[in-house]
Amino acid sequence: MPGNNRPTVLVLNGPNLNRLGKRQPEIYGATTLSDVETALIAEGEAHGLHVICRQSNAEHELLDYVHEAADHHWPVIINPGGFTHTSVALRDALAEIADGAGFIEVHISNVHAREAFRGHSYLSPLARGVIAGLGITGYSAALRYWADNVA
Repeated sequence: MPGNNRPTVLVLNGPNLNRLGKRQPEIYGATTLSDVETALIAEGEAHGLHVICRQSNAEHELLDYVHEAADHHWPVIINPGGFTHTSVALRDALAEIADGAGFIEVHISNVHAREAFRGHSYLSPLARGVIAGLGITGYSAALRYWADNVA
């Protein structure tokens, strides 16, 4: 049983985020996704939360994870990577979360200071909040929000 009766937060990472620490470190930093996940799990525990972390390069897997969160009424922290700008299917799945527990969209880089296409998000209009450009600390800020706002 997730969380041993602690509220659960699902952290999702989309395509290429498994390459953190290797891919474009000048933009995304040197910290690996494993490091991010380990820190979030520990931080969640300190806040009385059970944190589940998942990453996929496959859109259909992310959809399945979102459906799981919807079925369990888990809030979500999601860095959708490139699917931010392309995936209507992910938006449709997250609409169910938005109407329920809610989700926060996180981007490591400031997407608005990069290529113009990165400024468009199919997800942002549904999100409880959007955090961009704070590096990996954006995940922690989102988790602190859920620590303060989950029943």
